[in-house]
Amino acid sequence: MNTEVKIIDLNFQNTRESIGSFLINTSKGPVLIETGPEATYNELVKGIEQAGFKVSDIHAVLLTHIHFDHAGAAWKFAQNGTKIYVHEIGLPHLENPKKLWNSAAQIYGEDMERLWGKMEPIPKHLLIAASDGDVIDFGNVQFKVIYTPGHAIHHNAYQWNDSIFTGDVAGCKIENGPVVPPCPPPDINIELWKQSLQKLRDAQPKYLYLTHFARHNNPMQLLDELETELDRWTTFIKPFYDAKTPTEEIIPKFMKFTSDAFKLKGLTDEEIQVYEYANPSWMSVNGLLRYWKLKDQGRI
Repeated sequence: MNTEVKIIDLNFQNTRESIGSFLINTSKGPVLIETGPEATYNELVKGIEQAGFKVSDIHAVLLTHIHFDHAGAAWKFAQNGTKIYVHEIGLPHLENPKKLWNSAAQIYGEDMERLWGKMEPIPKHLLIAASDGDVIDFGNVQFKVIYTPGHAIHHNAYQWNDSIFTGDVAGCKIENGPVVPPCPPPDINIELWKQSLQKLRDAQPKYLYLTHFARHNNPMQLLDELETELDRWTTFIKPFYDAKTPTEEIIPKFMKFTSDAFKLKGLTDEEIQVYEYANPSWMSVNGLLRYWKLKDQGRI
């Protein structure tokens, strides 16, 4: 049986290599890691069919966390009776996504459906809590759950042999571009994130599979570079937080800060735009401001 990883590009916003899903065939049937948003479901279906399967063949879905770009189409698979694995903190939000959806709608407004499609409830009996250290057994393939908060409190990574599927905890790195940390509100916790990066290092993977995007063969270098960039981004935002600078004034400054760094690495405007689709700079401003606020209040 072929147990290679099939990378499915979801062509988010008609752009290559922004969001991906991963398909692995097992002796119990094909398993999908990440679904992407419902808005890209048709692209996911194409990828599954090109791999030689039907949507109804999918035995299980493993979600790193419940953000729309990772989990938004999970309910489509649950309609076929597919089991959905997710961290226990995220589980109730997939059973009843109304709060999650309404919270995001305050940010995205009229762009919600264009970007993310729809999100419907998943029956509780199809939601399986995946906790730190659990081993999820699919016959000839087993995944070890690594709880990795920092980007989100409900974040898992999944280790299969010498590969780890990292969701967002290992950042966004598209082809040979730099690795950057996605920092949306409300759960950014830099200290927890660094602890999670160390957990990934301790697992000694040979490959990291990033949802944004694909496989990377230099895990230790990537994780070290991400930790450095986390500090750089956090330090950049701190003076603006201290000065109580309005968010709308910080965003263009931060976007220039990230764009200048990308250009120093030789990225074109088109390549920078792909990063923006995968990891919008303005979202990270909101997330990092909230981090400093919670830290200032002694809540993290």
